[in-house]
Amino acid sequence: MSLNTRRRGAELEDAILDAAWTVLIEQGYSGFTFEAIAARAGTSRPVLYRRWPQRDDLLMATLRRNWGSKPIPVPDTGSLRDDAITYLRNVDYGRTGLMTMISAQLIDYFRATGTNFRDLRDSLRPPGAPTGFHRIVAQAVARGDLPDQPRSPRVVDLPFDLLRNEMLMTMRSVSEEWIAETVDEVWLPLLRAI
Repeated sequence: MSLNTRRRGAELEDAILDAAWTVLIEQGYSGFTFEAIAARAGTSRPVLYRRWPQRDDLLMATLRRNWGSKPIPVPDTGSLRDDAITYLRNVDYGRTGLMTMISAQLIDYFRATGTNFRDLRDSLRPPGAPTGFHRIVAQAVARGDLPDQPRSPRVVDLPFDLLRNEMLMTMRSVSEEWIAETVDEVWLPLLRAI
């Protein structure tokens, strides 16, 4: 690459993060090396080290850009049930492949760092940001669909946790029937019993 066409700033960073994402998907954490990423991006390792001194710094930047920066839309349909079903559809549509791939590709990262998927999720989520289901419940309270009272975060987030489990167990999208059954037969009765 000549000096006249050398990438700098945001253009170079975008190229590096694109290359890092491709390397992560293709080779997993064990292949997520400065050498592999620099070669894929068409740059040098010192360029990467200047921006991200540690491999895990580059990993977090890559995950924030390709996963954490794309929040799942939280609907406001006017109905608690419809909000929950629509949100689960949005999560299923937007994250099934990504969640299963990330879980598989980051096993070595979790082992090496002694962390887990929850720790990773929490590090990618803006501090203090409510979950999608916390926002859905808050909307329902504001509309008067639910009483304004304390609720366990486990109960509030149960549909998402069940969805994530189903995705990881089956490694595919969930059915409309599964979503409706989870909301109608598990979550809403539990939420209203509190």
